[in-house]
Amino acid sequence: MDNNLAVVYLSIFVGILAFVGVSVFRQIFKTRKLESALSRLRKKLEKEKGTAQEYYELASIYSEKKVYTQAIPLFQKALKAAVEEEEEIAPIYNGLGYAYFAQEQYDLAIRQYKEAVKFKPDYVTALNNLGHAYERKKLNTQALEMYEEALKLAPNNTTAKRRAESLRRLVSA
Repeated sequence: MDNNLAVVYLSIFVGILAFVGVSVFRQIFKTRKLESALSRLRKKLEKEKGTAQEYYELASIYSEKKVYTQAIPLFQKALKAAVEEEEEIAPIYNGLGYAYFAQEQYDLAIRQYKEAVKFKPDYVTALNNLGHAYERKKLNTQALEMYEEALKLAPNNTTAKRRAESLRRLVSA
């Protein structure tokens, strides 16, 4: 009986080790891929003018690394290039809004999210982000409107559902 218990514990231990090993490997692979893209894009954009997509990718990497002061000017360059190239700019405005939001510059974030929604009215992520920024500014009525708009477009959006339910209680109180 003791041998069976030891085998069970050993199996559990090996399973946990395998899970941890795979998780660590995935994180290392993701980090290397991110660092490789960062290096490639930085080198290219130091030498020559980039495309909207390249500036956006590099800005997104800096945002993911929480280096918002470097992300913001790159998002701005991406916007300028996107206008010249007639590319879709709503995701760029949303990314710029996120960088401002992360720095607690809510008014600037709101302005960028509104631009994203202006260019793409069915942009659910930007609507959620706009609602979140309004919440941080204690503009609960506007926040609720944004979450409800997001729910019209994506009725199963869990973020909008959860936040709208919470805000309905606050707004109606």
